[in-house]
Amino acid sequence: MAVVSPSSAALVFRAVAIAEACSWAGLLIGMFFKYVVVFDEVGVTVFGPIHGALFVAYVVVTLVVARTFRWSVGTTLLALVASIPPLATLWFERRARQRGLLAERAPAA
Repeated sequence: MAVVSPSSAALVFRAVAIAEACSWAGLLIGMFFKYVVVFDEVGVTVFGPIHGALFVAYVVVTLVVARTFRWSVGTTLLALVASIPPLATLWFERRARQRGLLAERAPAA
């Protein structure tokens, strides 16, 4: 018996993957302004903690989703590694959706 419904898990995974990528983009823009444009830390101060929290949320949600959908170790590791390069969570979420890794399985007859 699943603790989390597959449809809810897939929806939360998608939302967190997108949010994590957006926070990465915000942090990169903040670093650009900090080191190139205005030499002010406000962008990093704002987006740093947001990205940190979303990064941790992505890791936790990925582990829950991997268990819910019975992903292989390789797929789970790929999903976790996707949290490191900027915007790679978008790529992985799309790949997982296209390959049916986020779809409910039909019950066995």
